Amino acid sequence: HAYAGYMAKQMLKSEGIRIPMITTLHGTDITLVGNHPFYKPAVSFSINKSDYVTSVSQSLKDDTYKLFDIKKEIEVIPNFIEIDKERIDVNSLCHRSLMATQDQKIITHISNFRKVKRIPDVIKIFYEIQKTIPSKLMMVGEGPEKEIAEKMCDDLKINDKVIFFGNSNEIDKILSYSDLFLLPSETESFGLAALEAMSAGVPVISSNSGGLPEVNKQGYSGYLSNVGDVGDMAKNAIAILSDDENLITFKKNALQLAKEFDIKEIMPLYEKLYERALHKYEDKNMVK
Repeated sequence: HAYAGYMAKQMLKSEGIRIPMITTLHGTDITLVGNHPFYKPAVSFSINKSDYVTSVSQSLKDDTYKLFDIKKEIEVIPNFIEIDKERIDVNSLCHRSLMATQDQKIITHISNFRKVKRIPDVIKIFYEIQKTIPSKLMMVGEGPEKEIAEKMCDDLKINDKVIFFGNSNEIDKILSYSDLFLLPSETESFGLAALEAMSAGVPVISSNSGGLPEVNKQGYSGYLSNVGDVGDMAKNAIAILSDDENLITFKKNALQLAKEFDIKEIMPLYEKLYERALHKYEDKNMVK
């Protein structure tokens, strides 16, 4: 997209129209796809030709400098969530009973089921949790690792405790009934899925990789563990779920922390950057 933006900018320039271009780095498009030898020169070129560059996390900013020959300053402006949007009233709907019984905790994972999401770890963590805590696992999404996860559930004989939704347009509803969110990813540029969960008041058990420590606060909104440390993640999950008062505290904390990423807090940062870009061009009499 940045490369297409640069080409559009040059086309407009030939017509005497000069406008600034801002590029936002927002995911593994940079660290995985962009670092491929076929794409790397174009990605480096596009970033360096942008007037301003932003990144959704400090971690992604650091990775970009590490992987590419970038001369531009990168400004960190995090992803955001709409906290004030209409939420599901858990008490007014009976859909929860379709997922779990009253005494069971609901644990959720949402992703594109790629290898980087470490889907087998999700199943392993839940397998340990359900030994101690009556619970159900909601697996939301589609992807290459889904079949592997289904087979693991079959082998571990926990099919009756795991629901595979596939892609769903009822994410808000599922999260509203959830007690815990699992995100043991190999890496996350930011961890928007974790923030979505937290905005619904759901504590997060995640890896400490990439931008996740910038979203999920250790011992406050949830817990972070080393990538692949299934035992530690399961232990932390059980610690949250085994005490109802503790769970309520973590839920409140998760929502409170998510409010720091509310669109009302983050959008003005983008707007200020756009204004700076426009003023820079205006000062040079470049905007027509």
